[in-house]
Amino acid sequence: MERFRKYMGKEISPENLKDTERINYLGITCTYLPDPPEDFDEFEFSMDFNEQENIVITVAIESGKVKRVMFSAADKENPHEIRSLTPSQIEELLLNKGDQLVQFFEFITK
Repeated sequence: MERFRKYMGKEISPENLKDTERINYLGITCTYLPDPPEDFDEFEFSMDFNEQENIVITVAIESGKVKRVMFSAADKENPHEIRSLTPSQIEELLLNKGDQLVQFFEFITK
């Protein structure tokens, strides 16, 4: 998860957050995008992970800058059932989707 630390404190790009075509191209779907965001707010994104689960990416911002990033797993049958990733799931996520996630964070930050 160290590879995402460099995005902490970076400014978000509101224009790029609204570019759903580019975000979808990366295999990521925006599920919650406050417009305009509050001083402290969260954005939520989703990406396919395996047959049973999606990855939920929550990006918390404060004063327009990335404050926290969380990755969790949501059951495809019951998307409100969200749980933390296990160490093996984190490893699988970074191995299979790490480059996509880096491109995503490069795109949504300045």
